[in-house]
Amino acid sequence: MSTTRSVRGAVCCTAALAFGLLAGTGTAAAHVSAEPEQAEQGGHARIAFRVPNERPDASTVRVRVTLPLEHPLSSVRTRPLPGWTAQVEKVRLERPVDVAGAQVTEAATSITWTARPGTAIGPDQYQEFEATLGTLPSDAEQLVLPTEQSYDSGEVVRWDQAPAPDGSEPEHPAPVLALVPGEGGHGHGTTGAGGHHSGEAGEHAAEAAAGPDDTARLLGGAGLAVGALGLGIGAGALVLARRGGRGKA
Repeated sequence: MSTTRSVRGAVCCTAALAFGLLAGTGTAAAHVSAEPEQAEQGGHARIAFRVPNERPDASTVRVRVTLPLEHPLSSVRTRPLPGWTAQVEKVRLERPVDVAGAQVTEAATSITWTARPGTAIGPDQYQEFEATLGTLPSDAEQLVLPTEQSYDSGEVVRWDQAPAPDGSEPEHPAPVLALVPGEGGHGHGTTGAGGHHSGEAGEHAAEAAAGPDDTARLLGGAGLAVGALGLGIGAGALVLARRGGRGKA
């Protein structure tokens, strides 16, 4: 009896752990996010907007990211994604703005990805949309990037709420890119002469050094696999214990 109880306790603990892992993963992937979550001030950053489809009976056909004009970005480039078209909208500023030592006269206002027929994000699926942003401001701590997710049912979900002052997550959080000081006070793509920004160098450096954290994804998947394996082992042990008990009887 004590052996059976011990096995049952182990099974319950393993199940609770696995459930916690699954629940945590579901929560983390329940809204549009930007990865990596931070970049250097005054540099370029290649980020991926991860968009999960949250509807069981509709598919995501359009994703629109709004870029902040209070911190104008002079350079925005998108990575080709099979089955999707990307459009970057720009406006000319009323007066030049100094960004990390460079004069910016034109800024990007949004990026819109649109699915071609048969390539929408279906139920239980997600997609990542990559873009290189620059020059990032050197006087801001973060960029809030409101995003609209459109479904083929006509529904539009707006992920546009900034982080709460107390650090809690709002119901529809916007993707956020945290900005941190670079080494020596410079971001990627800066030169030593006058601290002016080299756009091409910055973009190539960002594409080579930045990107989604694949290691974190692998660790998350490994955690789920371990949880599932633990459930199987626990269940097998319970069956053996029951058989052993019947044999003794």
